[in-house]
Amino acid sequence: MEERPPFSEIKSFSEFSKHYWYREELQQICKQLGIDASGMKAELNRNIEEYFNGNLIRPKSAPSGKSRAKAAVSCRSRAQSAADDVPLTLDTPLLSCKFRFSQRFRDFFSTQTGVARFKFNTDMVATAKKVRETGDASFTLGDLLDVFYGKKTYAKYDNSCLQWNNFVKDFCADPQAAQFSDKLKTAAILWREVRNSTRPKVFKSELLKEFAHLL
Repeated sequence: MEERPPFSEIKSFSEFSKHYWYREELQQICKQLGIDASGMKAELNRNIEEYFNGNLIRPKSAPSGKSRAKAAVSCRSRAQSAADDVPLTLDTPLLSCKFRFSQRFRDFFSTQTGVARFKFNTDMVATAKKVRETGDASFTLGDLLDVFYGKKTYAKYDNSCLQWNNFVKDFCADPQAAQFSDKLKTAAILWREVRNSTRPKVFKSELLKEFAHLL
């Protein structure tokens, strides 16, 4: 089995992508490289890819000082209050109504879809985040509704952060897992071996036999 090397020994993004990295590890790598360490795993991976391409994504400057922080909070509060007065229609841009995952917008989409207990799906969450980051003033609530129905793709949710959860779920569903009293500990041992290798980050029954000497 190929062990994951230290980041300092990795020479290309292609090699880097063969291995599993936790979000916290990606953040630490970005900080060490002096590049932007904010965002989800997909964004951190993209920043590291740009690093290997010779492009340094510098950290975003942050405001400092208590007075500046208070002023920013006050400004956001006034802006949100004004946005709450913006009528919600399918043509309303997300930015002008200060879209949030709140009851007001759940009620709006509930009316549009006929779903009594409306829930935003993961791609809607990723899309709203990208709209805010890019300042896309043309993206509307109607466009977000198309994302819900799968008619439009704007940004996809980074499912890599769910790999561990899916690994544990699949392990526990395997009949052979019944022999282990501490299933989570056993799954963690197997996950460590899979995570630090270049193999797919999924559970397979064959792992129990392959790593029986560790369990």
